[in-house]
Amino acid sequence: MKRFIRHRAGVMAGACCFCLVVVFAGCEQRPRETGRDTASTQAGGDAKAAAGVAEELSCDGTTKVELPADMTGQARADELLSQWRQSHPGRDWVAHAREAHALIPPADNSDVLKGDQGKDHAYGTFTETDILIWARETEKFVAEGSRIFHDADALGSTVATSCDMCHPHASNTHPETYPKYQTQMGRVVLLRDMINWCIENPVRGEKLDPDSPEMRALEAYITSQRKGVEMNYGKH
Repeated sequence: MKRFIRHRAGVMAGACCFCLVVVFAGCEQRPRETGRDTASTQAGGDAKAAAGVAEELSCDGTTKVELPADMTGQARADELLSQWRQSHPGRDWVAHAREAHALIPPADNSDVLKGDQGKDHAYGTFTETDILIWARETEKFVAEGSRIFHDADALGSTVATSCDMCHPHASNTHPETYPKYQTQMGRVVLLRDMINWCIENPVRGEKLDPDSPEMRALEAYITSQRKGVEMNYGKH
C-alpha cells in the first residue's frame, strides 16, 4: 500500500489557502521509466500533435481520450462523453458523479399523477415517463455542475484550485440567502455574481458569462446541495 499526497494551493484575498488530498491505493511496483521510454513517449506525443490529434482526460479525470485538436465547444464535450462511455460499458456517468460527490436527488414529483388531469388541467396530462424525464434531466444538469465545481481545469484556474477545496460538497455557499449585499463587491449580488467573484479571486480564472451553460450548471449544483433549507434572502 502506497500513500500519495497531492498538494494544491490557492491564493485568496492576499492569503494562502492550502489543501491536502490524501489517497491510499494498492499499486503494483512499476519499473522506473528509462530515458529511452521518455524519448519514446515524447516522440509519440509529437507525432499526434503533427497529425492534428490532442490527448486529454475525460470527465472522470482518469480515462485518456484522443480528439481532433481543432474540435471545440459542445462537439468536443459530446465526444469526450462518448469515448468515456465506450471505455466504461454499462456505467452511468451521472451515477458515477452521484457516488463521487454525494449528489442530492431532485424532488419526487409522483404526486402530480394523483391529481385531476385532463383537458381542463392547467398543465395537461402527465405520465410516469414525464416524471422520470424531469428527474433524469434535472439530475444530469446538477451532475454537470458538480463536475465543473470539482475540476480546476474546467473552472479555468491558473493555480490548480477548484471550488470544493474551500467548499466540500458545496458547503458554506448558502444559495438560499441570495440576493444579498456582499462587502467584497460593495453591492447587492446574485449567487452567480458570487460564483464569478470566487472564480476570479481564489480560483484565479476568468469569470463566466452569467448565462453560460457552465454558470447555470454551477448554480444548479450549489442550489441542489441545500435541498430542504428555507429561503432567507439577504441573510448573513
